[in-house]
Order: sequence, then C-alpha cells, then structure tokens
Amino acid sequence: MRSFSEITPYLQELADLSTSNNRIEPLMYKQHHVKRGLRDVDGNGVVTGLTEISRICSKKTLASGETVPCHGELYYRGINIRDLVAGFQAEGRFGFEEAVYLLLFSELPNEGQLARFREELASYRSLPPSFVRDMILKAPGKDMMNILSRCVLALYAYDENPDDIAVANVLRQSLQLLATFPLLAVYSYHSYQHYHCDKSLFIHLPKPEYSTAENLLHLLREDSAFTPLEARILDLAMVLHAEHGGGNNSTFTTHVVTSSGTDTYSSVAAALGSLKGPRHGGANIKVVQMFDDMKASINTQDEGQVKDYLVRLLDKEAFDRAGLIYGMGHAVYSLSDPRADVLMQCAKDLSVEKGREEDFALYERVAKLAPEIIAEKRRMYKGVSANVDFYSGLIYRMLELPYELFTPIFAVSRIAGWSAHRIEEIQNAGKIIRPAYLSVKQNRDYIPMAARGTE
Repeated sequence: MRSFSEITPYLQELADLSTSNNRIEPLMYKQHHVKRGLRDVDGNGVVTGLTEISRICSKKTLASGETVPCHGELYYRGINIRDLVAGFQAEGRFGFEEAVYLLLFSELPNEGQLARFREELASYRSLPPSFVRDMILKAPGKDMMNILSRCVLALYAYDENPDDIAVANVLRQSLQLLATFPLLAVYSYHSYQHYHCDKSLFIHLPKPEYSTAENLLHLLREDSAFTPLEARILDLAMVLHAEHGGGNNSTFTTHVVTSSGTDTYSSVAAALGSLKGPRHGGANIKVVQMFDDMKASINTQDEGQVKDYLVRLLDKEAFDRAGLIYGMGHAVYSLSDPRADVLMQCAKDLSVEKGREEDFALYERVAKLAPEIIAEKRRMYKGVSANVDFYSGLIYRMLELPYELFTPIFAVSRIAGWSAHRIEEIQNAGKIIRPAYLSVKQNRDYIPMAARGTE
C-alpha cells in the first residue's frame, strides 16, 4: 500500500504543471474590475448581505463628507461590547452565556431567563455513550481542529433528526454543539498528549454548576484547579471572540454553506475548516512564538534592541521571515481594536497574579513601538494598532493553555456567532449564495490524441 503522505517525482511533476498553467496575473483583476477576495482597492470588504447580529465601526464621516478612521467599536445586536463587558463584570458574573443568549435571540436575558438558559446548556453538556472512546481515543490525531471537525461530523450519526432545518431543530443542534465543544476540544487534546506525547491520560466529566469557561479549565487541568481570576479572564476572552461583524471568513463560510440547505453539522464543520487556516484563527499562536524568539534573540530590556528586532521582522530577517509583526494591524480596525483594549487590562491584572509583569511590560513596549515602525517602513496611513490576537496569546500563555488549544478555544467561542448567523440565513435567505467568477481562459480547439506529441 502506498504512503498517504509521499510526494513522488511524478506528483511533483504534475504539481509543477498545475502551477505553470494556473497563474492569473494580479493586474488582470484590475483590468476586469474584479474585487479579489471580496475587497476593494482600499481593503474594504464588499457588502454581500445584511445582518442584525453584530457590527464593526472603524470609520466616521465628517461634516464635510470625508471618511476618516476612528477608534474601533464592536456591537453585539446593537449593544457596544465595552458596555456588555462592563455590565457583567460590575455585577461579578460570567458573561459568555449571556453573550450567547444575546447573539441568538437579540435580547439581553433577565436573571431568570439567564439561569434557565444556563441550565439548558448544562443539560446538553455530555456526549453519546462510547463517543469519546470510539471517535477520540481510538483515532487520536495531532491537530485538534481536525479532530474537532471529525467529531462534529460524527455527531450527525447520533442525531435522530439531523437534516431538519426548521429553526427549533437547528437551535437544538446549536445548543448541543455549544455545550459539547469544550469537551470535544479538551478530550482531543488529552488523547493527543497520551498517544503521541506519552503523557498520562485523564478524562474529567463536566460539572453542571460550572460556566463554560470554568468547565474548560476544569476539564483541561489534571487537578481541576483554577483561580476565580483565571476563569473570569478566560470567560471574557470567549465573549470577545464569540462574534465579529459577520464579514469574517468562517462566518461567511457559514452563510454560504447554510444557503445550500445542508445540515447543521456540515455547516459547522465547514466553518471549522475555515477557522483552522492560519490567516484566520491561528494568529495568536504566532504572536506568542514571535515573543519567544524575541526573548531568545535580544535583550528585551533594551528599547533600542527591541526596535531593531521589529525592523528586522519587517525586513524578513527575524523569526519566520514572513515580514510581519504578528498581532499588529487588522483588516478593518485602524486606530484601535476594542477587543484588544479590553484584553490589555485583563492581561495586566493576570500578569500580577502570575508574576509575569516583565512579560506584560514587553508587550506594552512592542504595542507602542510597532505602529510607529510599521508606519515608517510601510508608509501606511490607515493606522495600525494591536489587535485581539496580540493580547489573547499572552493571556492564554499565562493561563497555561497549550498552543494546540489556542484555535479550538477560538472555535468554542465563535460557534456562538456561527449559530446565530446560520439561523439568520435560514430565516431570511431563500436563495443559494452563488458568487460569480469571470473566466479569463481563451477558448481553444480540441487536439486528437495522435497529435499531442509524446513528451
């Protein structure tokens, strides 16, 4: 039997042929007035739909009619995310379940509604009999996102009514996935640690009285121990990752796949595949790795050396030589990312509890220096600031979360937004989303086999 992973000389030859015959010159997009990647020349997303779920504000229009960048704002169902966070923090409660309720139902729950909703989620926080053994432990993998996708598709077989896309049934499926995602992610990680890293295997059962964030830490840690601050900060990070404007890649994927009329499990698996991509869900891992390289390469107490390192990053002479300062800049935000603003203070508080003030000070230094250096080197006038990945990576590191779970935890949060958008698409669309691609290949004649040559 041939190896699944071997690239033979013949396959490489075919790959080279494909590469040489599939090149579309960048200039052609301009010639044909095609907005590559659904973005115009200024990087603004092309509007492809309407939503009530969330909104991003990164620009304002002056009295003169001129549009200028402003400090970023994010709204869930019309409510400023800063106000939502301030509200549940002031009252000393966890916010993720409240944010999920708001995103799904467009209303803030009262005390009784929130308690009942949390009980409903807790009732779904279990997996079918033998599912962990058969789907996770018997087929351990090295990538948690792939295992998560596989598990989601497998759950289709355990659903007695998987294809019904009536709102009540889709809502039931969404709540079940919301409740079980932490289990799937953490159990997959433990399986990987045991079978691929020779670590001891332990499987904790979730606690119904715990919030989503508390359960995640409880399931992950061998001793199940965590501090109130750790749980509160993870909960906050999950709130901030639960949804983002409707125009991101995985949410658009949710709309596209849902519009075909397919089942919930297929839709969520497609969104997971999108989120797994390093251009979407894995940036905070790169941030942490970049800082690790920085600390190993220079004296981070010397501001001059930090500046020089950042310049070398942009010049493709440091870290992964990609020419990027990870965690800086965003496709939409310019002056500030509201999620980063909120997480910055949390990172500071957690650094005190963990004795990591020196690390936080380095992040602050880079957050101050990087925009100036990027503006000078790249002549960018849009404005550049730290984004949510800049601080979430530091927070996850201080929470001792493994790299392998950074993106799955993003998925544990973002399935809230995916679910809301799937239900919105089902209720309001009616037509399949079918983008148009313009063919630029000229017609040509068919050549008989005998006339094609021998090479």
